[in-house]
Amino acid sequence: MTSASPTITTVSPQTLREWITEHEDLVVLDVRSAAEFESLHVRGSYNVPLPLLSEHAAELAERLGQRVVLVCQSGARAEQARQRLAGAGLDTAHVLTGGAPGFADAGGDVVRGSTRWDMERQVRMVAGSAVVLGLAGGRFVSPKLRALAGIIGTGLTFSAVSNSCAMGKALSAMPWNKTATEPTRESAILQIPAATADSEQATAA
Repeated sequence: MTSASPTITTVSPQTLREWITEHEDLVVLDVRSAAEFESLHVRGSYNVPLPLLSEHAAELAERLGQRVVLVCQSGARAEQARQRLAGAGLDTAHVLTGGAPGFADAGGDVVRGSTRWDMERQVRMVAGSAVVLGLAGGRFVSPKLRALAGIIGTGLTFSAVSNSCAMGKALSAMPWNKTATEPTRESAILQIPAATADSEQATAA
């Protein structure tokens, strides 16, 4: 008995470059924050931050065609987005390995703006600083402050198990992670061309 081949859910930067050239029906969704998108993104991609995508996953699944590539900084948020869309009925989306930086490093066509720290780097900075402060405070101020390091460690463990990041969500609301125009359903999702029956059939063929 032959087992079914596993579904391929990732795409390399090199393959994405080929798809962009060959397929007019390709939709590239960047699920990072608007500030991260503004700093660096795949040319022609649409910015639909993960919280917005999660809120409108069903509408997006109906609107998108079968050829969708999801992009973030490293692949973690894009995989979360893929799972949200799969739960809404769109199970053909691919995650770009290496994220937007990997695509740029591979010679892909990108748009660069003002430089900002990406969300994952901010999370590492805040979590690491909190652990150091907790340990130092526990030694020099009060032993009770050591609990801060334990709380952060527990939170990071939960984030890994649940594939979510509460700290990232909190940091995304900070002023330095905001742009003048934040994506909304109207400005982001409704700007994505709705797939036609012809394009879906051509992709399936």
